[in-house]
Amino acid sequence: MTAQLTLDELASLMKSAAGLTVDPKDLASRADLSFAEFGLDSLGLLGIVGELENRHGRPMPTDAERCKTPRDFLALVNTDKDKVSTTGA
Repeated sequence: MTAQLTLDELASLMKSAAGLTVDPKDLASRADLSFAEFGLDSLGLLGIVGELENRHGRPMPTDAERCKTPRDFLALVNTDKDKVSTTGA
């Protein structure tokens, strides 16, 4: 079974992979702001991509680490359901 990555899970990944605490409700209400406005830089996003790849044993969609906003990131990774699964996390 394949599940979609949620904003709550993304907020958790921002904490575990990049050391950045973001309230999931804040992330949801401002999902169109840039990652930089949340304090997440490109290396932090690369860490999130790496964490997801390690967790699921599959590559993330091409250019996932170049997404500018949480909404864009979720749209990309959730579009390619064969590449990422959030079950068993």
